[in-house]
Amino acid sequence: MRHRVRKNLKFNAKTFEHRKAMIRNLLTNFFLHKTIKTTEKKAAAMIPFVDKLINVVNTKDEMNAIRFVMTYLYTKESSKDLFEHVAPKYKGTKTSWFTRVTPIKYRDGDNAKLVLVELV
Repeated sequence: MRHRVRKNLKFNAKTFEHRKAMIRNLLTNFFLHKTIKTTEKKAAAMIPFVDKLINVVNTKDEMNAIRFVMTYLYTKESSKDLFEHVAPKYKGTKTSWFTRVTPIKYRDGDNAKLVLVELV
């Protein structure tokens, strides 16, 4: 039996470094634009990290939160946007479910299900 296997993080033919870079790219673009269009599987892999980053910014002191966030985001602009606009909106209200996933359509080439991920 394979206990504690997170099936939403498994992507065929992708190494750990590739998955990590892919999720970092998705998170960086998500916090810059507040919405992102991606496949359902990538969205399911990204959502726990969004919750974790918003909770860290709201609970930890600022210096440690900056250090933690910069391990997940590529640009300063996205982290600045997270600290100034996104996280204060949810401070003290809730600790999870900050995103909404809306199905859009099926992609023409490979028939993958495309979804729109946005902040609630």
